[in-house]
Amino acid sequence: MTTTNPRDIAPGRGSISSDDLTRATALVRAIEQVFGQRVVGQERLRTSLVSTLLAGGHILLESVPGLAKTTAAETLAAAVGGTFHRIQCTPDLMPNDIVGTQIYNYGTGSFTTQLGPVHANLVLLDEINRSSAKTQSAMLEAMQERQTSIGGEVYPLPAPFMVLATQNPIEEEGTYVLPEAQMDRFLMKEVLTYPAPHHEIEILERVSTGRQSAPLTAPPVTLADIEFLQQLVDGVYVDAAIKRYIVDLINTSRFSGPRPLPGLERELRVGASPRGSIALMRVAQALAIQAGRAFVVPDDIKAVRYAVLRHRLVRTFDALAAGVQPEQIIDAIFDAVPAP
Repeated sequence: MTTTNPRDIAPGRGSISSDDLTRATALVRAIEQVFGQRVVGQERLRTSLVSTLLAGGHILLESVPGLAKTTAAETLAAAVGGTFHRIQCTPDLMPNDIVGTQIYNYGTGSFTTQLGPVHANLVLLDEINRSSAKTQSAMLEAMQERQTSIGGEVYPLPAPFMVLATQNPIEEEGTYVLPEAQMDRFLMKEVLTYPAPHHEIEILERVSTGRQSAPLTAPPVTLADIEFLQQLVDGVYVDAAIKRYIVDLINTSRFSGPRPLPGLERELRVGASPRGSIALMRVAQALAIQAGRAFVVPDDIKAVRYAVLRHRLVRTFDALAAGVQPEQIIDAIFDAVPAP
């Protein structure tokens, strides 16, 4: 593999001007400022949400209840001036409840279309694994096609459009597990953990003093600014050596690559698809913009490896029985493939 020194990947080799980078940095800091007014700690969650938004994808959040998933989604929508809808998934939720339906008006003898809650800039799909497979499929189709079809008419979803789906890992009764093919359509999967003690003390301080419910002081970030950032992500330079690095990592998960990992087939049934390659590159580009760079470095790929790959690897029964976590497998793959 050809090696590339990050110093040789100059910003000028991309298509982003220094003025655009300065504006992008200011916008990202403004979003982070608003986010910090409601969510204490959870830096990984904030980075993952902003990266998913800038990359134009969707994110799956997994955690026990009470870890600020809904608060984070609402705050992100408020930070970018977008519309926000929350959909609580239940086993009896129907596709029309999400997408929309036609209502017959007896007075006029005609149908009128009522758009469903999926028609918003940010949509929180709470406990997606509680909805039936049919409803999950309808939602994921809207995510992929960026449009809905009601009564033969096509209705485009607003831009930007981002879905934050959550699932609770501790309750299995009355749930429908997302198939791997549908999980693969999420750009990232973030697993939330409990806040550190000092962060939890800060939460109590904010609640007791009323700061947690105080009105947000939102800087002037608009949906047009978000579209600007998304276009900027497209212009982030990715060197050929970085692309080769990504492909080698993904191919290693498929039991091939330049340095196949011995014994990996005992822990993995299926490796990452080409969507995994694309997701690694896109999220790394979004991470570069947040860092004020116009180019991707290998550390960007390493920083997003868990969130991008943990839901794309299908473990074997033996690995599940032995408690082998996907993060362990991902680390082994990254250790086996030399970075450029």
